[in-house]
Amino acid sequence: MRFKDKTALVIGGNSGIGLSTARGLSEEGAKVYITGRNPETLAAAEQEVPGLRAFQADMADIKSLQPVLDVIREETGRIDSLFVNAGIGTFIGVRDVTPEIWDQVHNVNLRGAFFTTQSALQLMGKGGSIVITGSIGSKLGMPGNVIYSSAKAGLRAMARILAVELVQEGIRVNVVSPGPIETPLINRNVGMDPAEVDGLRQQMISGVPMKRMGEPEEVARAALFLGSDDASFITGVDLYVDGGTLEL
Repeated sequence: MRFKDKTALVIGGNSGIGLSTARGLSEEGAKVYITGRNPETLAAAEQEVPGLRAFQADMADIKSLQPVLDVIREETGRIDSLFVNAGIGTFIGVRDVTPEIWDQVHNVNLRGAFFTTQSALQLMGKGGSIVITGSIGSKLGMPGNVIYSSAKAGLRAMARILAVELVQEGIRVNVVSPGPIETPLINRNVGMDPAEVDGLRQQMISGVPMKRMGEPEEVARAALFLGSDDASFITGVDLYVDGGTLEL
């Protein structure tokens, strides 16, 4: 019960890693709020996780987060644990990148992540924890991954600065960086059809020493550790959950 009597907000908590983390937070005693874009999966999450409150919001639309912040302010008055998880992906060759696709990904994965975190800080204080979902793509030179990887590299730098600035306020900031994980995100790569997605999946598996995709729960356990008081002397780290891809 590491999160007993605490309030948690999971951005992008309606599927995959975010939903697994929201479920874990609830099981360990937190009052959990989530956001997401899909009303059907949001409703399903509310049915699945006891006490969870779900709100429709798009991380690319900064103002869409305010309603859930207003509710949290009224109901609990604070956010103890913030998990910034929402994101989109794309695989596209350098010569085929367009400003429109670049902006679509960066508006969520980098710009949206920063301003979402900034907005949530109005309800955070000493003892608070922020965990941001990064990616091993921030370090891995993978062909076709220039847009996503550059956004995640920027996100890693952003988290480092947040950690430095917020440590004096007693707020910890850490990153959990998944490798290839079997989540709905892999099926939402901009411009890729199902056959191309399956080819990408097989390519990813071939580069993992454990020779499999990871599961959302395996990343959620790392996020829960970083967000809990078990990690009370840890800030500014990037924890890889990648089956050994970067290390071996």
